[in-house]
Amino acid sequence: MSNKMNIIEEHYRIAKEKYAALGVDTEAVLKKLDSIPISIHCWQGDDVKGFENPEGELTGGIQATGNYPGAAKSPEQLRSDLEKAFSLIPGAKRLNLHAIYLETNGEKVERDEIEPKHFENWVRWAKAQQIGLDFNPTIFSHPKADDGLTLSHPDEEIRNFWIEHVKRSRKISEYFGKELGTPSIMNVWIPDGFKDVPADKLGPRQRLKDSLDKALEEKIDRKYHIDAVESKVFGIGAESYTVGSHEFYAGYAIANDLALCLDAGHFHPTEVISDKISSVSLFVKDILLHVSRPVRWDSDHVVILDDELMAIAKEIIGNGLTDRVHIGLDFFDASINRIAAWVIGTRNMFKALTIALLQPTETLKNAEVEFDFTTRLAMLEELKSYPWQAVWDYYCYTKDVPVGMEWLKEVKKYEKTVLLNR
Repeated sequence: MSNKMNIIEEHYRIAKEKYAALGVDTEAVLKKLDSIPISIHCWQGDDVKGFENPEGELTGGIQATGNYPGAAKSPEQLRSDLEKAFSLIPGAKRLNLHAIYLETNGEKVERDEIEPKHFENWVRWAKAQQIGLDFNPTIFSHPKADDGLTLSHPDEEIRNFWIEHVKRSRKISEYFGKELGTPSIMNVWIPDGFKDVPADKLGPRQRLKDSLDKALEEKIDRKYHIDAVESKVFGIGAESYTVGSHEFYAGYAIANDLALCLDAGHFHPTEVISDKISSVSLFVKDILLHVSRPVRWDSDHVVILDDELMAIAKEIIGNGLTDRVHIGLDFFDASINRIAAWVIGTRNMFKALTIALLQPTETLKNAEVEFDFTTRLAMLEELKSYPWQAVWDYYCYTKDVPVGMEWLKEVKKYEKTVLLNR
């Protein structure tokens, strides 16, 4: 073990010198990396079922595929699984909860009746873990969402039900912020849309705007709670028209001083959210990211270290947006070990941030301003073979989490002793 530590330290020393020659301080990079939290989504651990009705079928364009054993069946199991995942991931972490992860002690609680008390166990756990919590109203997989419309529904009674759900969700989010000392980002996403071409595209959007105006009417201190809205281009059962389009929510967020959520899978297949971050940053205070991996559609695959992930990180870091861009993950794969999915996806996000932080951004920008595109291209290409992995391994080592593939042994052991016995 001592020899392995020596190798990690020696590789880091060499990398440190190599990056220093480019004007990059790796010690400062690691310190900065420590300050960027990633909000890990709870719903990877149980296939988005929650605890309102764990056996309920997912509807509203949500689909988790696979039947790998070991899905969490209770809040205690989910928290245990999260703790195992957290122990294998370096860096600052948060947890993103959906409203269906409430705890009611067996009592039937409708979504327009949820209260902070139903999430007290999550807050106690978050305090013990020393993390913040984020929140989402759950506006899908419910009888009042079966028509494919919720906040834009023509029936006022159904709209009012979901308006009240959002209002109560905001109070829960505020409760998180007050209890944990860090603002909770609460994101509103709805599946509303039509399978075929609608006769009226404006009406549903007018109703959605009115519903949001009512649901978000109460002012809440941003010190505790930040509202975000999330668009989508299409979904299952909403292939031809989505009420909450990017244009709708971008306009609504700007007009109402809200955070705008960009989900990597919620645009056309050739669109990427990395290219949108700089533009959006000029018009909204906060940007929420749902980092996912679409495969031909919004399929929410586990995040891999691909070009788009690295581009997202470089846009955040290179533009100095770490205080305004809130990084959340959103994927759910039931075909593999669910804890491994968390670990792979989150570590990859941190790897992408590491690579971005190691880039000599000012040198590259200066070359560009001077129209020295030769230097820009040469440096960007050479950086691809620079030893960022040595810096990453050292970071894991200093955070006392497994280096390289060592984490997988821990997951396999947990699977054998815990997951397969459920």
